[in-house]
Amino acid sequence: MRIGIGYDVHRLVKNRPLILGGVEVPFDKGLLGHSDADVLIHALMDALLGAVAKGDIGKHFPDSDEKYRGISSLALLGKVVQILKQEGYAVVNVDTIIIAQRPKLLPFIQKMTQNIASSLGIEGNAVNVKATTTEGLGFAGQEEGIAAQAVALVRKLTPEEA
Repeated sequence: MRIGIGYDVHRLVKNRPLILGGVEVPFDKGLLGHSDADVLIHALMDALLGAVAKGDIGKHFPDSDEKYRGISSLALLGKVVQILKQEGYAVVNVDTIIIAQRPKLLPFIQKMTQNIASSLGIEGNAVNVKATTTEGLGFAGQEEGIAAQAVALVRKLTPEEA
């Protein structure tokens, strides 16, 4: 068993969709980034890559590469799962948190959970997505950006699974 952690932040801007956990969340701002800027999936990918000592998403999917412009972060998550398999690991469970003052995310958490579980090839009860505010404090509280954190547990594949 191995554990990885991930953290990501993106700035909120006008005229961009807000994508979190592969769900387009209705809001007057979205996250700025080269891809779809899904801060939750980015933190999760970094946690998974960290668990198998394979760097971070910037190493594998650099923002200097035009083929990743506007790409779905769920598609990139699928590529991370392939990296894990190549390294001989499978995901056991993940725990994530979105840090945002607004919008309220509770109505979207179940779909985010389903998207992540499907992309990882694990049961939904092995994925936890939660959200919190910062009570108006800091960049998240002032609605300048959204952050996310993730922890992932992976296990070595058995010879039969590899």
